[in-house]
Amino acid sequence: MAETVRYGLVGYGSGGRIFHAPLLGSTPGIEFAGVVTRSPERRAQLPAGVAAYDSVADAADDGVRAVTVSTPVATHAELAREAIGLGLAVVVDKPFALDAEAAREVTQAAEDAGVLLSVYQNRRWDSDFRTVRKLVGEGVLGTVRRFESRFERWDPARVVGAAGGGTLLDFGSHLVDQALVLNGPATRVYAEVRGDGELDDDVFVALHHENGVESHLWGSWRQAAPGPRFRVTGTTGTYIVDGVDGMDGQEAALKAGRTPATLGERWGVEPEHGWGRLYRGKTGAPVRSERGRWDEYYALFGAAVLGDGPVPVDPWDSVRALDVLDAARISAATGETVTPGADPRK
Repeated sequence: MAETVRYGLVGYGSGGRIFHAPLLGSTPGIEFAGVVTRSPERRAQLPAGVAAYDSVADAADDGVRAVTVSTPVATHAELAREAIGLGLAVVVDKPFALDAEAAREVTQAAEDAGVLLSVYQNRRWDSDFRTVRKLVGEGVLGTVRRFESRFERWDPARVVGAAGGGTLLDFGSHLVDQALVLNGPATRVYAEVRGDGELDDDVFVALHHENGVESHLWGSWRQAAPGPRFRVTGTTGTYIVDGVDGMDGQEAALKAGRTPATLGERWGVEPEHGWGRLYRGKTGAPVRSERGRWDEYYALFGAAVLGDGPVPVDPWDSVRALDVLDAARISAATGETVTPGADPRK
């Protein structure tokens, strides 16, 4: 029989319960062993056969080799360091940490200990973003000039919770990660941040990349008319994904209780009405969306734990993204353009 990785989950709030547990439980090569939670309510929600642990150390004592930290962002760094100290391979949910300094310390600690560490940047495997990367990689758009990306939702009654760190940190972790993956390092950052409460709920961030691309990124819970999810403009064409139908369908599938195990080859397949369109003038032609593959993340991480390939997301990528978000926070406060932090390994 093929070797499997005995896996634990730290935290069982909405993130752990909806977004991680179903994927862990349906990934070949992963044995979803248990959850670290002391909450009686959360323990009552665990699937049959999944153990409850009082601590990360208890999970390690039960033979768990890897854990995902899915708890409020303020606890991420501390729990990741604890798992690293126990020799466990670690995935940290985004936002990786409250700021780049904390993320850098955790990443260096993992390297020093020789422990695998990754960050759950699942939006790299979104159907629409995978399509964008394919079009750009094949040169269909020519030379890209501007990358526009939005996480905009209309939920004016929502109170942005401290657990996610605010919209800049929460949505921004995905928006900035995608922009850096597609366009490379950013040299200048400008941001505008608004919020009615203690935390921001509406943000705009502009990045100038080393390769000359300009990224314009929006994140909001207060947008009554969401703009296009993506508008990527190059010298020979523009690709637009409408925002009317919302985000990549894998999120809705998990919230509805569907998993890669139950949907099989239908997992991540977007309906035609959700496809983006390629424009060269007034009319646009639909482009079949690449299949969304959130199901690949844990398969790749499990393989890395067994010594077969790298982790799916280099944690230093998320350190750099947090450098950009730190710069955005300063820019929003000062009104000035800010240079993000230097490469943390130099």
